[in-house]
Amino acid sequence: MSDETVSKPTITVTERVRRVFKLNGTELADPNPSMTPEEVRKMYAASGYPMLTNASISGPTVQGNTHVFEFKAAVGTKG
Repeated sequence: MSDETVSKPTITVTERVRRVFKLNGTELADPNPSMTPEEVRKMYAASGYPMLTNASISGPTVQGNTHVFEFKAAVGTKG
């Protein structure tokens, strides 16, 4: 019997990180994983969420394999 090392194949499992965007507790879907969070904010601001026009983005916070970004609408008065 000889001292041979047997190399076993390595299996790599890749999990896709999911992104979630939240606004006042409401979860907004990730429209396109290749978009930056800033691009997502602008897209939502232009399509029904005008309060996001000047919103800040916090995060991501990591929850398992999910990255959560939160939109914080700017609060202020006009004039």
